[in-house]
Amino acid sequence: MKKVPHRLYLTEDQLPKQWYNLRADMKEQPDPLINSATGKPAVESDLYPVFCKELAHQEMDSETRYFDIPEEVQEMYKIYRPSPLVRAYNLEKALGTPAKIYYKFEGNNTSGSHKLNSAIAQAYYAKKQGLTSLTTETGAGQWGTALAEACAYFHLPLTVFMVKCSYEQKPFRQAIIRTFGADIIPSPSNTTEAGRKILAADPDNTGSLGTAISEAVEKAVSSDGCRYVLGSVLNQVLLHQSIIGLETKTAMEMLDEYPDIVIGCAGGGSNLGGLIAPFMQDKLTGKADPRIIAVEPASCPSLTRGKYAYDFCDTGKITPMAKMYTLGCEFKPSPNHAGGLRYHGMSPILSKLYHDGYMEAVSVEQTKVFEAATMFSKLETILPAPESAHAIRGAIDEALKCKETGEEKTILFGLTGTGYFDMTAYTAYMNGTMTDYIPSDEDLQYGFDKLPKIPGVQE
Repeated sequence: MKKVPHRLYLTEDQLPKQWYNLRADMKEQPDPLINSATGKPAVESDLYPVFCKELAHQEMDSETRYFDIPEEVQEMYKIYRPSPLVRAYNLEKALGTPAKIYYKFEGNNTSGSHKLNSAIAQAYYAKKQGLTSLTTETGAGQWGTALAEACAYFHLPLTVFMVKCSYEQKPFRQAIIRTFGADIIPSPSNTTEAGRKILAADPDNTGSLGTAISEAVEKAVSSDGCRYVLGSVLNQVLLHQSIIGLETKTAMEMLDEYPDIVIGCAGGGSNLGGLIAPFMQDKLTGKADPRIIAVEPASCPSLTRGKYAYDFCDTGKITPMAKMYTLGCEFKPSPNHAGGLRYHGMSPILSKLYHDGYMEAVSVEQTKVFEAATMFSKLETILPAPESAHAIRGAIDEALKCKETGEEKTILFGLTGTGYFDMTAYTAYMNGTMTDYIPSDEDLQYGFDKLPKIPGVQE
């Protein structure tokens, strides 16, 4: 039998020319967004003050199965795509597992992550509409870096609100974002009403993605020619990220392989939704039945311990409300949480699929995550981002189960990016100073008690 190569790259001609919209094949749709001002289901035009029009359209479209990728976006994709599908031979050998382990590596670009796939698309549509600037938030920094890179390409000014504890932990993320020409502000800040309100109540607030979103949205809606863009959670983002899964499925078909288990890290849902998209399509249409597993941090466990309810997407409560698994928009992750994946909610698409039993979820402590990350880096020569290492942890655990049972399963996971800007966290792990934080039921109840009351929907 011919040995599978360590790395398989598609050719440029094999790159997907369309994004796949998973909602078109869902038997039951996610519940609609709720306009927070009217309390009624949002319509596309409600989103125009915040998002550019084409992205608002993509956000609301649940019927179009495939969207053409604009030629300008395809051309920039070709700078760093296709990304490789890799067989983790050394990891398999070290684990002594009969399982075959594959990973899709998205770190071969300056942003160091999959985030660039959507950043390019969103910057393109903003430029096409004639907008003159953008705002966004970033947690660990991958999204802020990717969007800064895309905005530099399309000559669009950008302001990034970065979660304050990450801003302080990752000075080199700040530097690279500025290198691409973007402004960066630690959040919460005194530059917005939302930030000033939060700091007045808690001067030592270390920030959250929900807070940074509030500040970015406020700046966007109060600035002429400016719109807000988001790197995860939204339907439009999962649409753009489907290129990950589409490339992966084509590559696996070339190898005559199909995954029994698909694993992705889960924060807001961008990489997980993108990786699983074509495999979930097979599951929804009855063509195959892979297990799909979301791996999230125990310190921010929206799927495994959250409530499936309508909630604001931001702490300042100025965005539409989405039906999702949530810890409450006022949930503040512990500052000792080393990576991203710190959003209080989960993508409405993934939340619905999880709620309806199409996927599983597990949560893991960060010391176990970094144990997996260091093992993987020694064996596969890539230093993974802490976010990606959640998926590595999940893949190792599943491979060890195969070792116990003797089952020769094929495991696929998403390696979303590199960890070269996360050395403070790696150092803490190696020095033995990293700690695990798991919120108590009482901690979580605070956020649940503040979930919005919507007459006739959620009371």
